[in-house]
Amino acid sequence: MPKGEGQLIAQNKKARFDYFIEETFEAGIVLQGTEIKSVRKGRMNLKDAFAKIHNGEIFLWNAHISPYEQGNRYNHDPLRVRKLLLHKKQINTLIGKSKEQGYSIVPLKVYIKDGYAKVLIGLAKGKKNYDKREDLKKKEAKREMEKVFKAKNQW
Repeated sequence: MPKGEGQLIAQNKKARFDYFIEETFEAGIVLQGTEIKSVRKGRMNLKDAFAKIHNGEIFLWNAHISPYEQGNRYNHDPLRVRKLLLHKKQINTLIGKSKEQGYSIVPLKVYIKDGYAKVLIGLAKGKKNYDKREDLKKKEAKREMEKVFKAKNQW
């Protein structure tokens, strides 16, 4: 199964708009009991999430997992910091690259694979405003071409 396949839970669409994704890694997430239940229901948001390296480990910050409805007092904090599970070689690669100017680690999507919650993180370099405008122009041109093609096929 290629990277990023499985039951899709959450996707960070803004990440590809704001960053050039140079490399992706699949990581496991350390979750509490009620968190995985909420994740399986699709109650997760990656909008402002980012990954940070601390003491040779990678942590996911600002990923919002809604509290589980039937969780009562055992519910979790929705914005708690969660540890990501990667191989040491992958962590070392991320540490080396993220120390360079302009690089950051962003989560791209969360999915369930073989019963486990996985997050696809990307090594990203920030885009400038003119890069974003260029992407918007390409997207608009593609949309126009599809519209014309669809109109031609109707005749």
